[in-house]
Amino acid sequence: MSTPKNIRIADYNYDLPDERIAKYPMKDRDKCKLLIYKDEQISEGIFSDVAKLLSADMLMVINDTKVIPARLEFFTPNGARIEIFCLEPHLPADYDSNFASRHECQWKCLAGNLKRWKDFNLRRALPCPDGSTVNLEVEKMEVSGGEIIARFSWDGDRPFSEIIDAAGSIPIPPYLNRKAEESDSTDYQTVYSQYKGSVAAPTAGLHFSPELFESLPCEIQRLTLHVGAGTFKPVKSETIGEHEMHREFFSVSRTLLQSLLSHPGRVAAVGTTSVRTLESLYWLGLKAMRHEPLDHLSQWECYESDDTGTSPDTAIRAILNYLDTNNLDAFKASTGIMICPGYRYRIASRIITNFHQPQSTLLLLVSAAVGDDWKKIYEYAMGHGFRFLSYGDSCYLKVK
Repeated sequence: MSTPKNIRIADYNYDLPDERIAKYPMKDRDKCKLLIYKDEQISEGIFSDVAKLLSADMLMVINDTKVIPARLEFFTPNGARIEIFCLEPHLPADYDSNFASRHECQWKCLAGNLKRWKDFNLRRALPCPDGSTVNLEVEKMEVSGGEIIARFSWDGDRPFSEIIDAAGSIPIPPYLNRKAEESDSTDYQTVYSQYKGSVAAPTAGLHFSPELFESLPCEIQRLTLHVGAGTFKPVKSETIGEHEMHREFFSVSRTLLQSLLSHPGRVAAVGTTSVRTLESLYWLGLKAMRHEPLDHLSQWECYESDDTGTSPDTAIRAILNYLDTNNLDAFKASTGIMICPGYRYRIASRIITNFHQPQSTLLLLVSAAVGDDWKKIYEYAMGHGFRFLSYGDSCYLKVK
């Protein structure tokens, strides 16, 4: 597969007026509009129609990550406001271990108004649900560009998961142009969210209501990919070869891997995060067959790899063999995969997703699935009153 580094991002643009960006979700999650793209034809309905599109012989894969209240506000002794945005755990580096930490932990963060944060620690008293107060302190340990390593420490014997819940607010997308509200704490979570770690929601799943989710006729399997702030990173270069793709961590169970083997060609991925994980499994399976390290799939690796026609089943079995050899129940790695025009999907055959920003890597991922018909899909959505981006409407795409 040739590397499509010369793709011009300007060729993946469309006009998105601000009034078409949904600032709030529909009152009933599953009543939003649904664009259906199958066999190069477009139709529309409401989101609950996915129950008719997902037949009993299919597998639907969801991302059960949970958004954390990653924005923390502090004030310096002189009254300057400092906002700390938690990106990913640093010490302990494992999400579960970090959230379970008591007394202290470290995170990689962004810091707003960093120039006003001199050589002193930030402090804040946090009221807790039980009426007690916890004293939180933040030390700036390292600075690299706009990112810092922040050491959080607190009194009492509470885990960091409770501390960040008390201190932070939900980091809704910047393009909503508003502050987070109390309703976002539930609106910006999927009904099946479980494992804390994301700083952005896997928004394709926001449309499932508990009732719709329970009524689906197909098998459902979960994976966990913690969505990073890089998902909002704009492509500023002229060609995508100059754009650095963000890295995201994921965990896939043995059960999901086995289910993939029994549903070839019938896998519906909910959201681009599920897509990126599933497609990464194929290429990591090839690395397992070559006895290469499996901790990370880099941005262009899939285009530079010679898969020699290896089937998805063979690649998945290689990962299962790796789990057997190492006595593991889950496969954990990170991916920086860039899915763009020229990429051929190996595992995901259907995609449930929202409408994405112009000139974004997510729009490139959609184009890889439907080819130039992405233009027809977005023109239809724009002309038929669809709402765009995180709180907007949805589409069901059958991969070409």
